[in-house]
Amino acid sequence: MKTAYPVVFTKLTDGYAAHAPDFPLDTQGDDLAEAIEMARDAIGIMGIDMEDDKKPFPKPSGLENVTCEADEFISMVDIDFTEYRRANERRTVRRNVSLPSWLNMEAEKAGINVSSILQAALKQELQIAER
Repeated sequence: MKTAYPVVFTKLTDGYAAHAPDFPLDTQGDDLAEAIEMARDAIGIMGIDMEDDKKPFPKPSGLENVTCEADEFISMVDIDFTEYRRANERRTVRRNVSLPSWLNMEAEKAGINVSSILQAALKQELQIAER
């Protein structure tokens, strides 16, 4: 799910601070590009945690509802939570799979990695392209 959240940026002597009003987070970067990247990363991490906890993502605040001081500015930061998870979460999960014993024997004889084949088949079935 791709969306964009408002982020308030503040110029510091050594970079930029970033605050996302829709999330309890503050971060910073050495320059504006890094601060935007850090804000996107922090929002992505919080989104994964919320999804894992079965909590809904917050609805992005409208720009008219976000205030900032004279030395601050607001920018929208986009995030695709599905893509963020796919790119950053590399943990594996263990699944038990039932196969006929003869098929398992043939796979072992052929030196086939059943886990790799299953992953490839699931990606094909779900129409998930490799990156």
